[in-house]
Amino acid sequence: MANSINTNRGALVALQTLNATNKALETTQNRVNTGMKVSSAKDNGAIFAIATSQRAEMGAQDAVKQSLQRGQSIVDVALAAGETVVAALTELKSLAVAIQDAPETGDTQTKLHADFTAITNEITTALAGATFDGVNLFLENDAAIDVTINTASSGNKFTLKAVTAEDTNPLEVSIGADDFDLSVPDKDNRTAAAVDAAINSFTSILADFGTKSKSLDRQLAFVGKLQDSLETGIGNLVDADLAKESARLTALQTKQQLGVQALSIANSSSSILLGLFR
Repeated sequence: MANSINTNRGALVALQTLNATNKALETTQNRVNTGMKVSSAKDNGAIFAIATSQRAEMGAQDAVKQSLQRGQSIVDVALAAGETVVAALTELKSLAVAIQDAPETGDTQTKLHADFTAITNEITTALAGATFDGVNLFLENDAAIDVTINTASSGNKFTLKAVTAEDTNPLEVSIGADDFDLSVPDKDNRTAAAVDAAINSFTSILADFGTKSKSLDRQLAFVGKLQDSLETGIGNLVDADLAKESARLTALQTKQQLGVQALSIANSSSSILLGLFR
């Protein structure tokens, strides 16, 4: 190839090589700085789109977890109140038997009735206070009380209480065709039986709430595992192997220095031609 001062092919080649090295070095430095091999759509459009979609799914799972935790709190508050009510109903059973055996008139009957009424008032207070975030599972509701359990467009609801379900007041029970209001005690021989019916009915309700609480626990655990899997999957797609990138960074820095020297040598070839004219 002819020697020329107008065209320095060696310098052009050296410059192209140095530019390529600088670009690769910039990419590696960005991976080291961010810890990611795909930090923008420019790095890899398809992978970036997948990772972004999965990050959005992780965010949606956070909302699901909050919904489940809210539902769990609603049920747990109801269960806490329910334990108080069961203890009160158990005491009512003893009082109901005592009222049946006590004389119809006298201080004993009056005191037993007063105790009975006081306990029923405690039950009413406990049920009314079993509210979390404006929801009370012991009261009637005009709409289903649901929580979101997944991010699907359908089948993503868990029902804590059905639509327009009646209230679950244990003080109002039925035995056959007879209705009893336990807040008004009397000497009827069926008062104790009414308390028994209230206990059986109310404990069934609590058993249902307990089952739902366990279901929510399991669903929360599943959502947590799902989020961990999503995070791991995203990491597999976009995270950089820093050990490899560190080694690559050292190699590219060395290559950059050699490229600068090569360009310097190529640029000096023009000055060598001056020696031909001396």
